[in-house]
Amino acid sequence: MSFLKRLFGGGGQPGQAAGEGKPVGEAVEHKGYSIQPTPFAEGGQFQTCALIWKEIDGVRREHRLVRADRFPSADLAAEHAVRKGRQVIDEQGDRIFD
Repeated sequence: MSFLKRLFGGGGQPGQAAGEGKPVGEAVEHKGYSIQPTPFAEGGQFQTCALIWKEIDGVRREHRLVRADRFPSADLAAEHAVRKGRQVIDEQGDRIFD
C-alpha cells in the first residue's frame, strides 16, 4: 500500500481510519497523563500507536502518538507505545497538545 494512500485514509479495516488501532490493555498513568496503547496492523505486523490524554482546566486534551516502529504482536507494539509515550511526556509535557 502506498504512503499517500495511507496518509489520506486508504486501506485498513472497513470503518476504521488509517493508523487507528484498538486499545490493548489498560491505560497507563504517567505524571498526570494517561497513555492508552492502540497498535494497528500494518504490513503483517503491528505499528506503534497510542492515545495520550490529560484533563487541563476541565477539558480533556488528546494527542495521537504514531511511530514507524513495527512488531510481530500487538502486545509488543503496545509495550513500546507506553515507553515512547512516557518519553514524549517527559520531553514535551503539555506542548504535545499544541
